Amino acid sequence: MRKLILTLSAISLFIQVWAQNNFSFVGAGKEIDPYHYTVVKRAEFKQAAVSSAHPLASMVGAAIMKRGGNAFDAAIATQLVLAVVYPVAGNIGGGGFLLARKPNGELIGIDYREAAPEKASRDMYLDKAGNAQMNLSQSGHLASGIPGTIAGLFATLPYAKLKIEQLIQPAIDIATIGYVLTEKEAASLNGIRDAITKFSTQPTAFVRTEKWKVGDTLVQKELAATLERIKQNGARGFYEGKTAELIIAEMQRGNGIISINDLKNYTAKLRKPINFKYRNHEIISFAPPSSGGILLAQMLKMIEKYPVSKFGFQTTKSVQLMIEAERRAYADRAEHLGDPDYWKVPVKTLTSDAYIAKRMSDYDPNKASVSSNIKAGDIKESEETTHLSVADAQGNMVSVTTTLNGPFGSKTVVGGAGFLLNNEMDDFSVKPGVANMYGAIGGEANAIQPGKRMLSSMTPTLVLKDNKPYVVIGTPGGTTIPTSVYQAIVNIIDHDMNVGDAIDKPKFHHQWFPDNVTIEQDFNPETKKELEKMGYKFVERKNGWCKIEGIRILPNKRKETAADRRGDDSVAGF
Repeated sequence: MRKLILTLSAISLFIQVWAQNNFSFVGAGKEIDPYHYTVVKRAEFKQAAVSSAHPLASMVGAAIMKRGGNAFDAAIATQLVLAVVYPVAGNIGGGGFLLARKPNGELIGIDYREAAPEKASRDMYLDKAGNAQMNLSQSGHLASGIPGTIAGLFATLPYAKLKIEQLIQPAIDIATIGYVLTEKEAASLNGIRDAITKFSTQPTAFVRTEKWKVGDTLVQKELAATLERIKQNGARGFYEGKTAELIIAEMQRGNGIISINDLKNYTAKLRKPINFKYRNHEIISFAPPSSGGILLAQMLKMIEKYPVSKFGFQTTKSVQLMIEAERRAYADRAEHLGDPDYWKVPVKTLTSDAYIAKRMSDYDPNKASVSSNIKAGDIKESEETTHLSVADAQGNMVSVTTTLNGPFGSKTVVGGAGFLLNNEMDDFSVKPGVANMYGAIGGEANAIQPGKRMLSSMTPTLVLKDNKPYVVIGTPGGTTIPTSVYQAIVNIIDHDMNVGDAIDKPKFHHQWFPDNVTIEQDFNPETKKELEKMGYKFVERKNGWCKIEGIRILPNKRKETAADRRGDDSVAGF
């Protein structure tokens, strides 16, 4: 018996050592070298694929699946690496939404959106005269909601195959030994230097004496230690213990209001996804407190009866129709959408065929509508974010969008813990009729209440064709997220584009107010000229606002995978 016990112990030790070595694949000269990596924009993979905002994150996700993990494992590991290598939006101090479909058809929606602290109040950002102090909702300690990302990762874990110790190790390794910065990353850190110095109360790895330059190595020892506590103690390693104490100490130094009870009581929630048909495809997207799924359903249904493919890609006819659908959907967003646990969101009515027909009844294909004349429908019924798309060999589809809200969130790094906090409180309606940083207007449906989750634009989306996995897609971009996903889907389904072209083509955006169309620089000039004659006003942006990550599953089950041309986004797979 004793020999048997010793033999079992030896086998157990061997398995532990093997597992540790098998998941120590990050380092100089190893399978994933954080000092030498390249951006891959498009590729086709036989088994599994990941598209995300950073090459190292996508590579880790693919490596996890190579080692026996599924798409859920890859999604967890990829998010954790993004928290290290993509601090502008990747995070453990923010929140997000995970949308997935298993091979048996089961749909999963995990809401780990940030929530208002217990000390939050309806008018907390108004001065004595009732004026909105948007600086307080957008920067600094008071701008932060309760972080949800870590709770979301652990809510995802039951669908995964591997242990959190294996999934978090690559992020710990990269934070410990560092990774080299791209030109865009160096410029981004230099651009935010003064703000992080102003709003953080302790020294941080993101700020140094000299400016960052391409090829420099960013090491984040404090973040590595925070991740190690999560590895050892699970979600409690973030929401309780030393990390929680560091968050509360940061709040106290900066007059923030997140409490130990806020952290301890935070939970991720399951949400039933939005599900609808568009031209014989099944579209699945996220439900409130994200506005994305409802907006996507409304916009696609509003244009479905029109021959968009015959109109052609970004012709005057097709763009004008799509703009008017965007205008009407965003008017509804302002009035009717909020956290369903605090506000009765009329999901069925907003996405019903009868309501959609009524909303488009005043559509005129020959002239621009005027937003001041377009109100929310009458219903009576009792930009900094990051996205990743994953598809595996078993048929799992996972679409995840996470956020800090603005670039680098509240610009506040938790002293001693090494991670940035979000500025999601700005996504509430600070005051009815007052726009947030993305120009979105809201009302009572999205008013601040303790524990409430702020309305989001995140739109992680899946598409089925003939009831089989077809597209995994999503993007960052604030209020432009739903319109970017909408146009990419139209590009694939109506204009028969491959996923890379659908993502890379120039985008346009209208959100009701302000009453203008935002376009990218390479938008069709002839279409713009014709639409101006019809009364449309345009604002051109030099830098694109979306960074779409997409996977299309071909009939032979190969994964056509693409990462947006607009950033350092990259794909990986095998």
